Amino acid sequence: MGQFASKPNVQTQGVHFSTNEEGPPSTAERRGSRADLRRSSVYSTMDLVPQLEHYANSLPRQMIKSRPSLETLRKTPEIEMDGASASDSGSLPGPDMENEESEGPKGKAPVRFGWIIGVMMRCMLNIWGVIMFLRLSWITSQAGVVLTCVIIGMSVVVTSITALSISAIATNGRVKSGGAYFMISRTLGPEIGAPIGLVFAFANALACSLHTVGFSLVVRDLLHDFGAIMVDSINDVRIVGVITVTILLMIVLAGMEWESKAQILFFLALMVSFANYLIGTVIPPNNDKKAIGIFGYRGDIFVQNLTPDWRGPDGNFFRMFAIFFPAATGIMSGVNICGDLKDPATAIPKGTLWAIFWTTFSYVVIAVTTGSSVVRDASGNKSHILTGNNTDGCVGLACTMGWNFTDCSQSKTCRYGLANNFNVLGQLSGVYYIILVGIFAATLSSALGFLVSAPKIFQCLCKDQIYPYIIFFGKGYGKNNEPYRAYVLCFLIATAVILIADLNAIAPLISNFFLCSYCLINFSCFHASITNSPGWRPSFQHYSKWAALFGAVISLVLMFLFTWWAALVTWCIIIFLFGYVNYNKPKINWGSSIQAGTYNIALSSSVSLTGVEDHVKNFRPQCLVLTGPPNQRPALVDFVCTFTKHICLMICGDIILEQDRMTRPEDATDCLVKWLNKRKVRSFYTSLTADNLRAGAKQLLQASGLGKLKPNTLVLGFKTNWRDSAPESIEDYINTIYDTFDSNYGLCILRMVEGLDISDDLEYEVNQGFEADENVDNPDQQTNEEETADDMSDEGSSDQMNTVFQNNQGKKTIDIYWIADDGGLTLLVPYLITRRKRWRRCKIRVFTVGDEQNMEKGRDEMMTLLNRFRLDISDVIVMTDIEKRPHPKSMSRFVDSVAPFRLHDEQQEGVSVEELRQSTPWKISDKQFEAFKPKSESKVRLNEIIRKNSKHTALVLVSLPVPQSDCPSALYMAWLDTLTCGLHCPAVLIRGNQENVLTLYCQ
Repeated sequence: MGQFASKPNVQTQGVHFSTNEEGPPSTAERRGSRADLRRSSVYSTMDLVPQLEHYANSLPRQMIKSRPSLETLRKTPEIEMDGASASDSGSLPGPDMENEESEGPKGKAPVRFGWIIGVMMRCMLNIWGVIMFLRLSWITSQAGVVLTCVIIGMSVVVTSITALSISAIATNGRVKSGGAYFMISRTLGPEIGAPIGLVFAFANALACSLHTVGFSLVVRDLLHDFGAIMVDSINDVRIVGVITVTILLMIVLAGMEWESKAQILFFLALMVSFANYLIGTVIPPNNDKKAIGIFGYRGDIFVQNLTPDWRGPDGNFFRMFAIFFPAATGIMSGVNICGDLKDPATAIPKGTLWAIFWTTFSYVVIAVTTGSSVVRDASGNKSHILTGNNTDGCVGLACTMGWNFTDCSQSKTCRYGLANNFNVLGQLSGVYYIILVGIFAATLSSALGFLVSAPKIFQCLCKDQIYPYIIFFGKGYGKNNEPYRAYVLCFLIATAVILIADLNAIAPLISNFFLCSYCLINFSCFHASITNSPGWRPSFQHYSKWAALFGAVISLVLMFLFTWWAALVTWCIIIFLFGYVNYNKPKINWGSSIQAGTYNIALSSSVSLTGVEDHVKNFRPQCLVLTGPPNQRPALVDFVCTFTKHICLMICGDIILEQDRMTRPEDATDCLVKWLNKRKVRSFYTSLTADNLRAGAKQLLQASGLGKLKPNTLVLGFKTNWRDSAPESIEDYINTIYDTFDSNYGLCILRMVEGLDISDDLEYEVNQGFEADENVDNPDQQTNEEETADDMSDEGSSDQMNTVFQNNQGKKTIDIYWIADDGGLTLLVPYLITRRKRWRRCKIRVFTVGDEQNMEKGRDEMMTLLNRFRLDISDVIVMTDIEKRPHPKSMSRFVDSVAPFRLHDEQQEGVSVEELRQSTPWKISDKQFEAFKPKSESKVRLNEIIRKNSKHTALVLVSLPVPQSDCPSALYMAWLDTLTCGLHCPAVLIRGNQENVLTLYCQ
């Protein structure tokens, strides 16, 4: 009974994702698949089974049209459809279904790449480049074979650890275009991601210029071999480089549809060139090659080249490391096309690591082969061959092989050999011009790749609108959203760097920026791992957070060891950009690990507070403020913020009455939090639904806060309309005060002469905003739904009305009428207020009760007490006339104010007084009125004194009388009204919970 028999034939046939290269399904098949995907669950026909499209966009609180809300599931009755299947009745005819019916046959499915073509080959093409062909042999001559292998190994350690971190980050969700910037910004947030986005885009632009300069050097040498000199050696490189990068720009602007096939051609050319080099090393050298220092594989040459031979100003280990390191970059190529891969979780780590392995193997092979077959110095003159066995005066290893290079070696004028010629690979290869084809393929493919990737990264940064002055370059054109403006900017940067025309000067700069990127990538992986965020779930598990931390540290250290001034400038720029973003606080939320880390720190700190005993020296007025919607009572929010910001806990409580819950907007909480943030109020916001004010306040008093971060003071707004309100609402208001004292809370009640509620003005402003939104019509511009929602929220939260608490108070006074000893809260709150900049110049006056005979003594005692409290009190005034009877007119006004709430016992007939009191507990009987008449007179008299002495003050604080249990609600409400009426400045009725919040002692 009550059980469901599961159907064995119900399978998720429609949820089938294939990675093969078959064509796309037909329209009918797609409709069938969509119907299966929208199948209802066994619970109800409206409740759908899980499906991918529901999770495609994970922005918080975003309405997903195809998924019914909980309210819909709870309130919508089940509709049984005869002859219809559960899946049909569960299908929601949303916009997706309409589009499915209306759309025609789609074009071909997008091309998806595997790990070989999509990742490994692209990474190898970007890793191989000008350094391998034109600088690796020279580095081998300087550092020796052993240290060259150490340099290669250290570079591989950095790039391999970074590759593991990249694999982890890239498989923790879809990675779009933007490369390192996208990954770092979505992992560490915009504060760190935005600065490194600029740096990484600039690094890619520099890399484009590096490979272009390498290409230009080879072309210049070819031209000089044929006797074609345009200006001179340096300017020829500049001319060829500018022409080359201009042609590359034209190719990029024309379109990149042939890019994947071109990359394959480049790769094949490199393979042929590399094979040509290996074959050339085993071909016995002729005299022409021997004259330039090539003698084939020889053990004595290898032994001599094992050790370093530092030459020139660049002759040191870390300089060689800095020049070589760009040859190890390029590992981001696979991540940059993550969306075009069949299986990114497998392709990225597999393809990247294999690319690192094969390129490392090729570098070691080149270092060993050149170090085994080429001497460091050679003249290139065939007449320097030795005849016979005469070696007199010949110095160097070449003498044993029949060649005398002594003269040029000693005079340092040799033009050939490992130490002097950058084109050793071409000379050592089988066919010289084939190696040139490899150089052209490596340099042009890398330059073209970086010329494309740098603007894409920059466009991604511009679209995020973090920095205001670069948004211009984020505009895309055409169906592929090509960043033409960013292309031109990258072209200008690359052209400027090409004018340096010195490969050895450009390479360390590129190493600096790439190492900075790798440092932050590794730190991103480490930080995301150590925060233990549930959202950190990478598919790639073969990484270590400690290895990532080591990679970040070693990258940082290498930056300063390579070029310390460039590293210092880079980090100064990043810190400046970080500070800019952190100050502006962009309205974006990417769910970064920084947020997870902040949560962990807050949680740990909150838990650690539970073991800390309370002490009077650490008391803080932690306030629960019954603001309702905070934007409707800004003065109440600003008043509490004046003494809690950066100091104490503040919680804005919003009690939603049951009858108002249905008319409340669904995004009201988000809008109110945005309003608080825009007003720079450091407060939490919480709302709950209750039948009345008292019930809601009681729940908040009991449940607000966490551990020791729990409110101890309730702040209310004064009920100015109490005379016109329903008697039940007065009873609720006064009972809330009773409950506050019963909960051992302190209490503050703020009264403003103009009132606190500005909801009427607010409603007008919001309506005006929505009318303006409805009048906007721009069908030519495609607007993102999220941005539209944000705009509406901002429009609704534009009610940042200024209040008196935001004004500079100058040299006014704050008057404290400390009538009752409440533990010191009445003194502590104004002291905290005067610590704020706008209230700092205000002087505090304390009024207390005394008699004429002992006035001076009482004043001195009070001054002594206040001085020991270390409070900056300017004056103490003893009120000796408070016992006098109030003026008859003042008392008459009080009697008139409570007249509508009098019970008048003697006028009641046939009904007992007790029955009337039970049915109308807020009313005042004649007996009660007479019993409390002395207290009423004292309140009226105190109001006269306040109005006399505090006409021009900035703020008045009066000790709140504690209500007795037999005091009627209307009478107590009249007391509160009487105490603060007639004042033109804000008035606060305040009362502590009778426990000390101030102390005289150090312990």
